[in-house]
Amino acid sequence: MRRIITLILLGLLGVFVLIQFVPYGRDHTNPPVSAEPSWDSPRTRELAAASCFDCHSNLTEWPWYTSVAPMSWLVQRDVDEGRATLNFTEWDRPQAEVDEVFEVISDGGMPPWNYTLTHRDARLSDAERRELIDGLRATFQASPPIQGVGEPEDE
Repeated sequence: MRRIITLILLGLLGVFVLIQFVPYGRDHTNPPVSAEPSWDSPRTRELAAASCFDCHSNLTEWPWYTSVAPMSWLVQRDVDEGRATLNFTEWDRPQAEVDEVFEVISDGGMPPWNYTLTHRDARLSDAERRELIDGLRATFQASPPIQGVGEPEDE
């Protein structure tokens, strides 16, 4: 029995080492910032930066674990999807799903719970959540996003 457990553990270690050679998720590029909205206040930008920017901007911070598969794959997928849906630093391009922003924040779907596990400053109180929604409403009214499908995804 001990031999079987040892072989299983060695096999898992081998798979872990092998998946490190899969290139997806380690190209931590932040495209240039082309345009941000005209924020209604510095506080709205501060709340958005703390809770949204890692996935919804070109100002993503890449902690060490984003270079280790399979975590690198998950984070890269989230950033790719987030930027394609709503990108606060490419405001001069079409944004895909801005109509859902307020509802998703209000329902607690954003920021996602798994993101807030490792990013304490992204955890929003009910008051901060309301403040962010109100600030984004004002920002979107003063500086409306271009409606559209966003950037085409790489195939």
